[in-house]
This record gives sequence, structure tokens and C-alpha cells, in this order.
Amino acid sequence: VVPDARRVAPSFISSVIDSDLQAGRYGRVVTRFPPEPNGYLHIGHAKSICLNFGTGLDYGGQCNLRFDDTNPEKEDTEYVDSIQGDVRWLGFDWGENLFFASGYFERLYGFAVQLIKDGVAYVDSLSEEEIRDYRGTVTEAGRESPFRTRSVEENLDLFARMRAGEFERGAGVLRAKIDMGAANMKLRDPILYRILPETHHRTGDAWKIYPLYDFAHPLSDYIEGVTHSLCTLEFENNRDIYDWLVEALRGKCGLDAAHRPYQFEFARLNLDYTVLSKRKLIRLVQDGLVDGWDDPRLPTLAGLRRRGVTPEAIRSFCYRIGVSKTNSRVDLALFESAVRDDLNTSAPRVLAVTEPLKVTLSNYPAGGVEWLDAPYWPHDVPREGSRPLPFSRELFIERSDFSETPPKGFHRLTPGGRVRLRHAYVLRCDEVIHDAGGAVSELLCSYDPDTLGRNPQDGPLKGTIQWVSAAHGLAAEFRLYDRLFSVAEPEEGEFSDHLNPDSLVVRRGVVEPSLSQAEPGARVQFERLGYFWPDPQDSRPEAPVFNRIVTLRDARGLDVSVDERRAQSRREVSAPAVKLDPREGLDAPALAVFKELSAAGLGVTEARTLAAQADLLAYYRQTVRAGAPEHDAANWVVHELAGGLRDAPERLTPASLAAVIALANAGQITGRVAREVLARVLAAGGDPVSIIAAEGLRQVSDASEIAAAVERALKASPDKLSEFRAGRVGLLGFFVGQVMRDLRGAGNPQLVQEAVKARLEA
Repeated sequence: VVPDARRVAPSFISSVIDSDLQAGRYGRVVTRFPPEPNGYLHIGHAKSICLNFGTGLDYGGQCNLRFDDTNPEKEDTEYVDSIQGDVRWLGFDWGENLFFASGYFERLYGFAVQLIKDGVAYVDSLSEEEIRDYRGTVTEAGRESPFRTRSVEENLDLFARMRAGEFERGAGVLRAKIDMGAANMKLRDPILYRILPETHHRTGDAWKIYPLYDFAHPLSDYIEGVTHSLCTLEFENNRDIYDWLVEALRGKCGLDAAHRPYQFEFARLNLDYTVLSKRKLIRLVQDGLVDGWDDPRLPTLAGLRRRGVTPEAIRSFCYRIGVSKTNSRVDLALFESAVRDDLNTSAPRVLAVTEPLKVTLSNYPAGGVEWLDAPYWPHDVPREGSRPLPFSRELFIERSDFSETPPKGFHRLTPGGRVRLRHAYVLRCDEVIHDAGGAVSELLCSYDPDTLGRNPQDGPLKGTIQWVSAAHGLAAEFRLYDRLFSVAEPEEGEFSDHLNPDSLVVRRGVVEPSLSQAEPGARVQFERLGYFWPDPQDSRPEAPVFNRIVTLRDARGLDVSVDERRAQSRREVSAPAVKLDPREGLDAPALAVFKELSAAGLGVTEARTLAAQADLLAYYRQTVRAGAPEHDAANWVVHELAGGLRDAPERLTPASLAAVIALANAGQITGRVAREVLARVLAAGGDPVSIIAAEGLRQVSDASEIAAAVERALKASPDKLSEFRAGRVGLLGFFVGQVMRDLRGAGNPQLVQEAVKARLEA
């Protein structure tokens, strides 16, 4: 029974599980989180962790932590330890259910022997290049290996000798005998075992052969009694191998014939202004573009933890974005909103100045000090507490809070102007002092002693600024972290070209003295500056270093182009800041719609947005009636088109959107083409299907056309090709981007990547 306060938002997965339990297919839900210990976990893994462990908890079942340690070349106990620490930090516990694929090596070997005996597996002596050539293409069937007809006895002998270490790496592999003409190329006799004479972090040198993921994964699930094996969408084609192996061994070798696991795929997390590719994260670290795996700018859990993000915020974010079968991008602003919501009621408000400008109060007694009672919490936070705040003749304010030539709308301190000091008095700037270079070095001001706790006689002031007593403040370093990349989709092209030069700004200023008594690691809000916490590695009581966790609000729309502002508006409308209880703020009719859409399997963000916005809901329902699947219609309407539909809904009819969704789902156009064409239609009108046809934007899957584009890309960038040949393998992504641009974004992404890789490795 799922509790009311469930940990995972309702989705198509919960609908499947509910149906399975009602049908009596399983008595208990068992999921698993199967990381490969070859790197550090990131926010994308957190989504899977929350889904798998949360589902197990929601249904009173269990979630196994199983390490997929089948590739000793890249794995290490360092990663095993860090992954366990990350899962625990997120708030989940596997109890006694900690497993390793390596713990099943003997059983997996026995399964492979059984497949050989059944005549459905064979040892192939083709080289890796020959196997790739024999596999065929998406339009041409593969060819059977000349070693496919080896006898059972010969295969058993060769496989045993492979295990014994008699053969060199690459001399042979074990393949399943399925169908070399299968439309799903994954079924064209997939490799099950390869020779890999490497030392394993748990089994040492006991094994010379290792199973591949496609073999170890389903059978490990089977051994552990997993019921619902939840994978991301890139493993959708692998499901056919999963089912083939489970059925081929069902009821054999000690496997329970009455039970079998099933694989289900969900959309992985694609987060704006972020890269989640393990290969690209490794490059960032190894190339020195960031300061290690726990750099607070990275999306690794180690980096987020060091930055000061709480596990509660990450769990809340994962709940908000929900689970879907359709790939889409999530605006980083939604993650930042979850972090702010978490910190808003837990971080006390204190004062800090990051760029100090000295202020001397000429009418305040020299050497005098006044201890003001300053509350930690604003009126809208139901918490109590205060601290003594010293007020003296010499103060520091933020340099940006003063302007000699103020722009229009500037409500802070100016020559002759007045502002209120937070929790203190009103002051007036009487004189500006400049240094030898002409820069402002000090302000001579006067304070109004009658304005403590009340407005001046001529009414309230528009500006209130923070300050710190110069005699009592603690010197501190501030690390102002921002988004690592300057564009929303940095993975297009060479991602390192899009690094944000201002992703880390270091300043040295002062904080109020009460922080010397703060609990170690306490998170605070520096008023008007953001949420901060002491860096767990570099901060010291006598020399505090504060990391900015998140700003108080996202004000990026103020200084961006019209197009980017429109795009940001679209994303912000489509992803409102939902509280942990997504029903909060919905009236009775909207709540009924939310429940209806949630029951249909929509994610929390989609269901709430549609329930709260009647115009989007009506458009969504019309799109579904026009034939679009519910999940796809919701993702397009909410995440991609909300802002444009609000401005000009008449330009894109629901029937036209449904037609474009159908083309995308059928693989006839790419998602990128769909987004660009729909954006054009919303901006200027027109029929999207006609535009796609007239401009030849249908997805290019023809191997010869893709190959020609690859050759043009290589010819156009001979220097990059030379760098790749010299070992800069990261340029693979550059060439893929060049080919996609050559094909106007219409190339089949998987086929393009395969063609580029094959050509570069030729």
C-alpha cells in the first residue's frame, strides 16, 4: 500500500506496479539501483536513486544496492565507497541488500555454459572490427559469423579455455545466437563475455573473462528477485536482450520459473546549463577546468554536498520533476527553486558585506558601541530567535549599494541621499572621499538617532541595505558560485567552449560577529546576497570561507537578449516552483484535475501546471483528442511551448502539434527539428508539417547521406582531425555537432554518432 506522503510522484511506473500487485503478479516489490563503480555519482543518478529506493519504500518492499562491477579496467574501491556514502547522504539505506555483480561471477559463468549447451551461444573468433562489420546496418541485415556453427563441445572447450586464460585479449568472445537479421541491432548476436585479463577490485586475478552489462544485468536481477528493473531510456533497445536472456534461462540453473523480472525505461535527467555525461565530467576534472570531483560548480553529489545543497532539497527536486517516458530538458531554475524552498525556513538571516566600502558616522560618538536586538527570521517564517548586533561609528556597506551617479530606479545610497540600515538607523551621505586614483574610498555620513525601529518624520524610505560594524566584523572569504556553463545546452558542439568565466567569483569582506558562535556547518542567508555555508574543507573559525549555495532569486532575465528572455520565460512558466506538497494552493476544481492527471501517469510538474492554468489544460486536452499520447502532449505543452502558447495560441493548433509529435515519435524528425519548427510557428505562424516537408527537415537516416556529411565535416576541420588522431578523443563530440549542423539538425543522432565514430576509428 502506498502511503499518503509518498516519496515518488505518481507516474506510469506506479501505474504498472499498481496493476501488477492487483493482478497478484508479485507479492512484494523489489527494485535495485545498479551503479558502475567507475566514477562519482551526479544529480542524474540522484533521480534514479530517489526513484528506485523511493519506490521500494512507498510499496513496503526493498531496493537493492548492486554494483555493476564487470569492467575491472575502470573500477575502483574508491568509487564503491563514495557511491555508498552518496546514497546514505541522500537519506536511503539498503540494509542487508548490498550486492555486487562480481559476487555472481560463478553463477553467471554457469548460465553462459547452459546457453552453450542449449545451442544458443557460441564462441566467436572474429576480431572486434570484423564483428562490427558483420553486424550490418539499420537498413541491411547482418551476416552470420563463420564460427556460428561451431559444435556445442567445441564451444564448451573454447569457453573453458578462455576462462583459464589461454587466449590473448581480443582472441574471442562469447555471443548469444539470436538473429543477425533482427531490426533491433542489439539482437544481432550480442556479445555476452569478453577476454579481459585485468585485476578486479574484489576478485583479484581469479577471472580472465568478464560478462558484459547486457548479460550480467538481467540475470543479476533474476537472482535477487527484482520485480521492476527501472532503467533510463537509452537502455530501451537493450530490453529485448534482457527478455531473451531471462526467458532462455527461466527455470534453469536454480532460477525460479514462477518469477521473472521486467525492465521499464524512464527519461533520464537532462538539466539546463549542466553536463551529466560521465565522459565530459571526467574531462572537466582531468583537464583542470574545475577543482576536482567535489568542485561546488559540478553536478556531482560530492560537489553539491560541498556547495551546501541539502539532501532534502535534492529529494524535493526529484519529486517535483516526476518520472516520464519522454525525454525533455529541465530548467536549472527549478532545481534552484527547490534549494531555496528548502533553505528558506531553515537558514537564519544574518548580515555580511562582500565588497566593503567604509562609512564613518560623523555624529556618532567615537569609541561608542550600541548592541541592537536583531531577529534571525522575517515575519513570514514561523520561527523565533535573535542575536545582539553591534552598531558603531565606523561601518562597512556593500560598494554596489552606493552610486555617485545613480541610474534611474536606484534606491540605495547616493550623495545627499538616505537609506535605512537593516535592523538599525537611517543614515544620510554627507560627503564622498576619493583615493588618489579617483575611486570612492570612504563615505562620511550622519545617522538619525530617532529612527531605530521607526520611520523618519517624512515617511518610509525606499531603500534598506546591509552593513557590518568595522570594529566587530569578522574577515571572511566569499566564493560566489554560479552556473558552470553560459548556455542552456552546452553539450551541443564542444562543451568546454561554453564555460562560464564567472562561474566562480572570490571576494573578501566581513560578516557580523554572531557567526563566530554559529554551529559548525550551519547554513545561513546573508541578507540580499543569497544562501551560504562554510566550506567544509577550507573554512576555519578564525578565517571563515563561505560558499554561496544559491542566490535569493534568479534575475538573469534582466541582462539577456529578447530571444533568451523569451526562452527563459517559457521555461519559467512551464516549471513553476512547486512546494513539496504539489496540491498546495490549488482550489477544489484544480485539485480534482491534478488528481485526474496524476492518475493518468503525468509527472507532478506537468499535472500541477496544467491543473493550475486553464488555458494550457484546454490546449493539452485538445492535443490529446487530436491523437497525441498523454505524456508527450503534456511534456510539449508544459516544458516547451507554454510561453509561446500564452502569447499566440492561435498560431499553433492542437492538431498541428499532435501531427508534429507523431512525426517525432515515429523517428521521422528529430526533437531538435520539432522544437525549432514549433518555435517558428509560434513566432510567425504557418503549418509545421508543411514547413518540415518544404524544407526537407525529415530525419536523415540514409547511411550514404550521413557518410557524405561526415566526410565534409572531416575535410572542413583538418586541424581538429589531426588533434583527434593525436589522442584528443573528446573531439568526437565536435565532429558529431558539425555533421548535425551540416544536416540542419535532421540527422538521426544515433546513426550520426555511430558513423562519425566508425570513420574516426577507421
